[in-house]
Amino acid sequence: MAGQEIIARRRKWSRAQKAALLDEVEAEGGKVAVVAQRHGISESLLYNWRSASKAATSAVNATESLDFVQLGVMGEAGGARQPKLAPPEPASEGGAGTIAIALPNGVRICVDGLVNEKALSRVLRAMRSAL
Repeated sequence: MAGQEIIARRRKWSRAQKAALLDEVEAEGGKVAVVAQRHGISESLLYNWRSASKAATSAVNATESLDFVQLGVMGEAGGARQPKLAPPEPASEGGAGTIAIALPNGVRICVDGLVNEKALSRVLRAMRSAL
């Protein structure tokens, strides 16, 4: 192969072109290899586009509602910890209690025992990134 030059070009694909190729994959019964070969592109590129498209569609069509967690915020007042915002009263359903989480910076989060785990996880991540 002496004397030959390999030229690699990176193509830019518009959203419409990507969608058309993904529609073509679906029309072929999901056969990515057939469409990739027909257009001279990598199968992995089509798989990546398909994965990204599914993720975007599921994010747009998400039916899960966002739950907010009520917090109790404690502050220093005259040397003693006084509540600035009282934590929510524990729910009486099923005997669930209150969960108190003390963070290393002294912030204390109190939530009902029936708190949505995903919502609590988001709050804890936000608190950790705020440190």
